[in-house]
Amino acid sequence: MNKLKSIFIIFLSALLITSCVDDLDVTPKDPDVIMAGNLGDDPVYMQQVLGKIYASFIISGQGANGGADISASDENFFTTMRALWNLQEITTDEAICGWGDIGISDLNTQTWSPENPFLTAVYQRLGLSITYANDFIGLTNGDSDPKVVQYNAEARFLRALAYYWFMDLFGNPPFTTEEDGVGKFYPEQIQRAQLFDYVVSELKEIESILPEPGNSYPQADKGAAWMLLARVYLNAEVYTGTAHWDDCKTYCDKVINSEAYSLNEDYRHNFTADNHYGANPEMIFAWELDGINTQGAVGTTFIIQSCSDAEYIRAEDYHGLTSNTNWNGNRARKDFMNILVDTLATYGGPIDLTDVEFSKAKDQRVFMKMKRSIDIPSASSSGDYGIGVYKFTAKNADGSQAANYNAEFASTDFPVFRLADAYLMRAEANFNLGNAGNAVTDINIIRERAYGNTDGNITAGDLTSQFILDERAREFYYEAQRRTDLVRFGQYTNGSYNWQWKGGVFEGTSTSSHLNLFPIPGDEVSANSNIQQNTGY
Repeated sequence: MNKLKSIFIIFLSALLITSCVDDLDVTPKDPDVIMAGNLGDDPVYMQQVLGKIYASFIISGQGANGGADISASDENFFTTMRALWNLQEITTDEAICGWGDIGISDLNTQTWSPENPFLTAVYQRLGLSITYANDFIGLTNGDSDPKVVQYNAEARFLRALAYYWFMDLFGNPPFTTEEDGVGKFYPEQIQRAQLFDYVVSELKEIESILPEPGNSYPQADKGAAWMLLARVYLNAEVYTGTAHWDDCKTYCDKVINSEAYSLNEDYRHNFTADNHYGANPEMIFAWELDGINTQGAVGTTFIIQSCSDAEYIRAEDYHGLTSNTNWNGNRARKDFMNILVDTLATYGGPIDLTDVEFSKAKDQRVFMKMKRSIDIPSASSSGDYGIGVYKFTAKNADGSQAANYNAEFASTDFPVFRLADAYLMRAEANFNLGNAGNAVTDINIIRERAYGNTDGNITAGDLTSQFILDERAREFYYEAQRRTDLVRFGQYTNGSYNWQWKGGVFEGTSTSSHLNLFPIPGDEVSANSNIQQNTGY
């Protein structure tokens, strides 16, 4: 659990680790600064540099006051996972943000442009993580130390993960590997289908090198690679035009059959301060957060605080943070409430508006509360309107404080892959392969945990593609998956499913299909003649 904690407080600039100093006798003045000249002195240095790559996805930087790796007006606002969460959630029915910061209203209503700062943030930060990984991989290639060989494979996994998000969000990003080195040049653009092949090949090459499942959390292991392969294959038809349901099922089988993981009996335990693997057997790969060592309004701290408000919830009861609370920004739209809360099974008809905390809900995954009104009167309305979501908490599963408790910053890890997703990906694959019975079995495993019994079980007659999409929403809301799922099912932009303020209209409206891909930031297109803008922008 604590393998990488110390790594987060060590300063490293990847740009200092360049091949141009390999032949020089370079010793840093500050012993905490690691450069190419002394990187090979000790495998511990390798692990510390690797920690920098992991950290680049979740925090802003590692210098004084965070020391953002990329300058911004608010260094935490535009970190990778915080900005990516916005792209994946507030552009959908699962969330809407009441803040007036530039770019948020455009995401709320699917009216963004290539100048949206959150798009730029994700684009730049994914590129930075890839640059860090490329440099580390280039410097460690050929090293025979078993630990370094493993670290090299982990860096390749992290690079593949960054390219997966590039592929999913932007389609055709710039492409570099360790062969390109670090320096000033204009990267070539890779097409989505080619990037798909590259990510798959990389993950398959490192599969045998990574540690066995469950043996290296929070660092990547075989289980993490299998889950990423399954996720890539799950969306293969979107990325390449050709479905790969058999391949998706294959890697889900590997995860489930490894027996390294099991569903936590308590769904909420996946989102508490003690949700790490060991205390929680469901967690496969996550971004590790710590109230002492990874401070910042990022990751789960951002999710918890942005969903908090003074009037409609008891902050200390719901989320366990008592300092810098009540941001009153993110909440869900009522359209998602109607998916998460099975009104027919729970209420026998229309929802009971007096049941403000949905206490009658039989599905134990419901962590919501009605605010002043379930309708949001305008796309820029404050967080007082809509459906409050309180799924993540800074408390332990038993209600106690975290070991590294901080009143302002959560110690709750942000889940990237957990076992429930292997079951639901396999169910979707089996459904598309015509194996409805097997799909029902996997879905019912998830629903029995959700209901605490078999009351929520379904039969083959209940199974439709819409049910699978809705079940994924019920299981993974606020885990930064919704946009990808809606795109895969053809419901993100067209008029088959509308939600409040989609397209800037109260009742929601169809939007153009070109919005299924985000635009490449305008500055990148202007600066790099090798980059062509995505169609429609």
